[in-house]
Amino acid sequence: MRTTITIDDQLLEEAKVIAARTGRTLGAVIEDALREVIARRREPGTQAPIELPVFRGGAGLRPGINLDSNSDLLDAMELDEEQEVPS
Repeated sequence: MRTTITIDDQLLEEAKVIAARTGRTLGAVIEDALREVIARRREPGTQAPIELPVFRGGAGLRPGINLDSNSDLLDAMELDEEQEVPS
């Protein structure tokens, strides 16, 4: 189908570069981009669930570390790194 749309100049130039680099038409590049956006917006139930790895620690939280304090957490991580490095 033929249609007329308004596209930002910089976006159009980038699409033209992609078309030239990949040996496709500008229309094909725009169609692919539109298909990708539409596919991302499909209902979540149609996509396979993502499984994230789970790591179980036995020690639990360390006493004395305030999880609300970025500086306390950074200090604890730096201390761990120093302890792991062999002298």
